[in-house]
Amino acid sequence: MDYTLMTRLLAEFFGTALLIILGNGAVANVDLKGTKGFGSDWMLIAVGYGCGVMIPAMMFGGISGNHINPAFTIGLAVAGLFPWGEVVPYIIAQFAGAMVGQLIVVACYKPYYDRTTTPDHILGTFSTINAVRSKTNGFVNEFVGSFVLFFGALGITKAPFFADNLGTAHLALGFLVWTLVASLGGPTGPGLNPARDLGPRILHALLPLKHKGSSEWNYAWIPVAAPILAAILAILLYKVVFL
Repeated sequence: MDYTLMTRLLAEFFGTALLIILGNGAVANVDLKGTKGFGSDWMLIAVGYGCGVMIPAMMFGGISGNHINPAFTIGLAVAGLFPWGEVVPYIIAQFAGAMVGQLIVVACYKPYYDRTTTPDHILGTFSTINAVRSKTNGFVNEFVGSFVLFFGALGITKAPFFADNLGTAHLALGFLVWTLVASLGGPTGPGLNPARDLGPRILHALLPLKHKGSSEWNYAWIPVAAPILAAILAILLYKVVFL
């Protein structure tokens, strides 16, 4: 079935919003003081982000492709697998969804933001930061994680194994992200998605939260540039070798 551009943009908007609600919502549950999940381990966050990709993929993958990530949209366009004329509308929808999703997270957790006095924990519920404040390590981590994500995502959705059951492929995408957060999330989060990182970071700068500290704008370019570069290289490599 063919869907109009507006329908596909709405799918990207809602899909990206769900990614942020489930992913950053899990971070808020772990890092904000006084929540039911306060102090839980990293796997809760990995599950949140894995489901934050898997559930929108199963809902919207057959409608918009469930990019929910500007880097993926740009990488597909560079490789000739997505029309350039739809890149900007897709990215606008993704950023809008990410920001609305983050506002919902803040609304749900506002009393716990007020109780939390550690700025890094507050920022971590919005955007990524490098654990040791190393831009080099941050770029390497975001690039490698993003490369695995996009190479794996294209491989899963194009694989003959899933040819007759795209829904199972979307399920597998969730496990890919879950594993990526568990295995490569230590240094930076990871972000792997410009809209997921930059949209909420803008809100972090704008919202009047207690104890929020710096929005770390000197680092903000890394989770934008690294995923885009990784997406272009990963998708081109997959296309050259396997398509």
